[in-house]
Amino acid sequence: MSAGANEAALARAERREARGLFLLCSPAVLLIGLVIFLPIGWLFALSFQNEQGAFTLDHYARMLHPAYTRSFQTTLELSFLVTGICCLLGYPLAYLMSQVPKAWRAIIFVCVLFPFWTSLLVRTYAWLVLLQRRGVVNSWLQDLGLVDQPLRLVHNFTGTAIGMTQIMLPFMVLPLYAAMTAVDRDYVKAASSLGASPIRSFWQVFFPLTLPGLLAGIVLVFVLCLGFYVTPAVLGGGRVLMWSMSIERSVAVYSDWGAASALGVVLLVVTLGILWIMNRLFGVGQAIGGR
Repeated sequence: MSAGANEAALARAERREARGLFLLCSPAVLLIGLVIFLPIGWLFALSFQNEQGAFTLDHYARMLHPAYTRSFQTTLELSFLVTGICCLLGYPLAYLMSQVPKAWRAIIFVCVLFPFWTSLLVRTYAWLVLLQRRGVVNSWLQDLGLVDQPLRLVHNFTGTAIGMTQIMLPFMVLPLYAAMTAVDRDYVKAASSLGASPIRSFWQVFFPLTLPGLLAGIVLVFVLCLGFYVTPAVLGGGRVLMWSMSIERSVAVYSDWGAASALGVVLLVVTLGILWIMNRLFGVGQAIGGR
């Protein structure tokens, strides 16, 4: 058989294999389409309809109202702030977990996972008890003489950021820990044997190898923060209005599904846009994919 015939036979075999894999995956693809894309398409259609079902752009025109712009600005500010704080706190914690002996590693790992064993609502109200004017934190600060009057730590931007950071921190630590444990320690030893100081070997060898985990944690925390509702609603006390809270208010208070759908579509588009920008700037997709 000639070389051309062999290539044609291999090409046909590859096409048959691709068709077989597609048929195997088709039930899952159909399920994803029904569960994810069908509701998104329904919301997209609702965002262009008024109460009579006619086409309208009024729902998107409302996005220019100062109330919506302030809500959108608050959502972005909180998301970027919480993601940054989680990076600063999560990286040293994950590095500590990857360096200590196995016994201590298990203890720290349990402490990181322990919040997942408690309801999100319970944790949020626990922070409300800790941070309120007569809460544990203010009582300790006054007993130690560090402050004369109770600090305003809840029902504002500060309390919301504190609560969101505690809840989002494990989502940053876990991808970082997985990336750090996958790093071959021989690379760091090789850098040290070639004369690199511990700090230089960390920044030039270890840190670049853990970037996929860091970028994965950033994406995970940031996307979750954009749609966060419970913690801002409780710790914000109605003074910190997130985009998700505007969606809930449009449905629960005004029964305006068109406005809520428009808000959801805008949030989805903004999220995808920010992820695309991050991918273009930092190569998030390639880093996470390990390519």
